[in-house]
Amino acid sequence: MADAAVMPGFPRAAAGAKAAVRARPGIRFDRVTVAYRSTVALADFSLDVEPGEVMALLGPSGSGKTTALRTVAGFVTPTSGRVFLGDTDVTSMPAHQRGIGMVVQQYALFPHMRVEQNVAFGLRAAGASRATIAPRVTECLTMVGMAAYARRYPHELSGGQQQRVAIARALAIRPRVLLLDEPLSALDAQLRSGMLNEIARLHRELPDVTILYVTHDQVEALTLADRIAVMNDSRLVDVGTAQSLYQQPPSDFTATFVGNANLVPVTVEAFDAARQEARVRFAACSVVVRANGGVTPGERRTLCVRPHALALEPPAAGANAIEARVVEVQWRGSAHRLYLEIDGIELRADSKPLREPPHRGERLIVHFAAHDATLLAAAQADRGSADHRG
Repeated sequence: MADAAVMPGFPRAAAGAKAAVRARPGIRFDRVTVAYRSTVALADFSLDVEPGEVMALLGPSGSGKTTALRTVAGFVTPTSGRVFLGDTDVTSMPAHQRGIGMVVQQYALFPHMRVEQNVAFGLRAAGASRATIAPRVTECLTMVGMAAYARRYPHELSGGQQQRVAIARALAIRPRVLLLDEPLSALDAQLRSGMLNEIARLHRELPDVTILYVTHDQVEALTLADRIAVMNDSRLVDVGTAQSLYQQPPSDFTATFVGNANLVPVTVEAFDAARQEARVRFAACSVVVRANGGVTPGERRTLCVRPHALALEPPAAGANAIEARVVEVQWRGSAHRLYLEIDGIELRADSKPLREPPHRGERLIVHFAAHDATLLAAAQADRGSADHRG
């Protein structure tokens, strides 16, 4: 495990190539392909992660995100393409020379070492003094709520506790490049939220740390990342800030994976270039939506509107109003999820908890503002509406 990065102020464990790697800690993938015989795990992957940036690789299982991370760590050698840390080509460099901190799903703790020894491992490899190691180990264990378990062995801990120790070990060395592979998957909801805050705090305190964060959890990506790289079927789909991908998704896959989305095939009726708005039609509904970049009347597009944007309250001036039939109502504690149907098209609407929720079969009016909906690129229109009941 390549945890032995140099902590600021510590002697360098290696010179030459390793020192060059650490001079500029950004990450660059240059058309990286990883294939195992006839199976392509990562296809023609190009991505620049800026120095000090938090980049989330977000996608479903099998999308290639962990393979991409492992090529940076040095655990996977690309079939073709190059990997750079800063200006240094590390494609063929051994993992232990890359100066990278890493947390993986499988904990990867040393079973013969106590918790405190595991956390101290990278510090000792970096040549830190015993007087420096002890308080840093205590600080990191306290950070993840494991200070009381310092003398235990990994087999005496639960899976979630082991992962918290692994996170503490990665944080202890203050790495310039930090790779996180689903690091919170073993934690319960409360601990996950706390660790998200701690990782965010780490980045605020050490803004020169470059973080590559692999996850399938959109909340983690939206919370932590400066930018998100959306992946599917071993390929990069879209890249952008969390806000841009959420508010103006470039593709239907991103629209449904970065937050829930209603995707509805529509036909453009008119376009107002001054307001960058279009009037579109689906079923018997004619609505006005945002159309940045322009559209052509008669063109087929896909309307994207988030469930939370569909409101039951009376509309503000200029808002769209559509009539729908209630198919199902789900109470989710902090909200009611309504499944609605309009001439065979299903929509989902999220509402604050309703004292008297509507009944199945009831007809009601939902509203949304033009700026709360957008049109996806024409190339996405023929894929139809994606339904993820989440």
